Amino acid sequence: MTVLLTGFAPFGGSATNPSWQAAQLVAARRDDVVAVQLPVEFGASLTALRAAIEQHRPSLVVCAGEAGGRSAVTPERVAINLIDARIPDNAGDQPVDVPVIADGPAAYFTTLPVKAAVAAIQAKGVPAAVSHTAGTYVCNQVFYGLMHLLAHEFPSLRGGFVHVPSAPEQVGADRPALAVQQSAEALDAVITTALTTADDLAVSAGTLN
Repeated sequence: MTVLLTGFAPFGGSATNPSWQAAQLVAARRDDVVAVQLPVEFGASLTALRAAIEQHRPSLVVCAGEAGGRSAVTPERVAINLIDARIPDNAGDQPVDVPVIADGPAAYFTTLPVKAAVAAIQAKGVPAAVSHTAGTYVCNQVFYGLMHLLAHEFPSLRGGFVHVPSAPEQVGADRPALAVQQSAEALDAVITTALTTADDLAVSAGTLN
């Protein structure tokens, strides 16, 4: 059984990306995980993701990205068919109000047990919460593109997306951050939970606004 765990290249002027750093740590400690870095480029990210799936033929795909401003690890629940880039990607592209997949459905739900994953992450002492938005940048594009691939070409696969906070060394002391080692612990917990949990927990993870 192979798990494909992806992280992103640095972007937005940062020299590092904690999603890729954490993915590498997880792959170094688990024989069943292969880590692949995806480009922060609208034109290349899904091509790279498809190539990784075709090369490694995983049984589970977990994509990770950085969510600056968040203080907890957040498994994502919903991917939307929208790109609305606030900043250019690493290739200089900045699409506005375009779909990820033309004529695709408005949204896809993850097939990861996100509520059980959050409980497992919290049991490790790492802050975590279910998120209902992956934004409208490359992270959401990859999340939506992954779920579209799984729905139409790899129906036996489960997959989803997890956001990790910025690392302390990236941001000032007054901004939310989480150590990369803790993000790696969280991703490890997500993988283990997804491999061992068929049905998600029947508990509320909703929000009022």
